Amino acid sequence: MSAALPDRDWIAAHIPHHGQMCLLDTVEAWDAAHIRCSSATHRAADNPLRSGGRLGALNAIEYAAQAMAVHGALLADAASAATPPSPGFLGSARGVNCLVERLDNIEAPLSICAERLSADARTLLYAFTVSAAERLLVQGRVAVVLGRTPSSS
Repeated sequence: MSAALPDRDWIAAHIPHHGQMCLLDTVEAWDAAHIRCSSATHRAADNPLRSGGRLGALNAIEYAAQAMAVHGALLADAASAATPPSPGFLGSARGVNCLVERLDNIEAPLSICAERLSADARTLLYAFTVSAAERLLVQGRVAVVLGRTPSSS
């Protein structure tokens, strides 16, 4: 795996989320089954996920989903894949436990961790945690349904 860890520019170039909707700042660590990213975008007043002047804790699922997309891009890059990874769509979120009501009042950067539990040609299952300063904020599992690339039949 690459020694250089991806920054925000690399992330934005490799996932479908651009501009302010790209929520992750950097990848801190990753391997074939895990990824850990960080972000301070939860504090931004212009965060596109804010509603009613606040960023609810359930938005942590989107942070985790973006970390999973980055993980897929890193795995494809490490495999020198000639074709990009299949696009993924959030199929379900299960066992989500929010230990806070909102994220925008958390002062420390978010640490977004995802672990790939299983994968096949059509679906991925990840467990995730979102924490700040070693305090667990949100955890759960996400199923990702893989779409087809234009070259797929």
